[in-house]
Amino acid sequence: MIVTFVLLLFPLAMIIAGWRDIISMTIPNWISLSLLGLFVVSAPLIGLSWSQFGLHVFVGFSALALTICMFALGWIGGGDAKLFAAAALWMGWPDIIAYTVVSALAGGVLTIGLLLARKTPLPPFLYTKEWSARLLKKGGDIPYGVALCAGALYIFPKSGLFLAAVSG
Repeated sequence: MIVTFVLLLFPLAMIIAGWRDIISMTIPNWISLSLLGLFVVSAPLIGLSWSQFGLHVFVGFSALALTICMFALGWIGGGDAKLFAAAALWMGWPDIIAYTVVSALAGGVLTIGLLLARKTPLPPFLYTKEWSARLLKKGGDIPYGVALCAGALYIFPKSGLFLAAVSG
């Protein structure tokens, strides 16, 4: 019962992160920190061995190092970097590969969709909210947290961590 509850918290946190990125173009630190804390609490409940736990931590730290470099180069936002690393912690090896690919594909679809929407005359009511006007502004940023959320929701139910939790 508790494992099921914990497993539901990861997708919920990712959905909140994606939504917050849409409405504010920011992903609050508390979401990534919550995902970190939830992983540390849930790993023993799920039955991860120390070596499995260590591999998940290694993947998370590696992802953080990579995304910090991407942030420093101006390629992604800081919230995206931290959220990707927190999600990578949950994905572990080798699921991080599929998560990265699916998130990148979702990011491409999101980017193309927003670029097309920004060039298309849209009904005035879509510009009445501050968040939608910011989202549809020509040259505006892309809320990549949405793509990270989509990747997580697609890959997590197939991940080794999830399957170990539901089978154990």
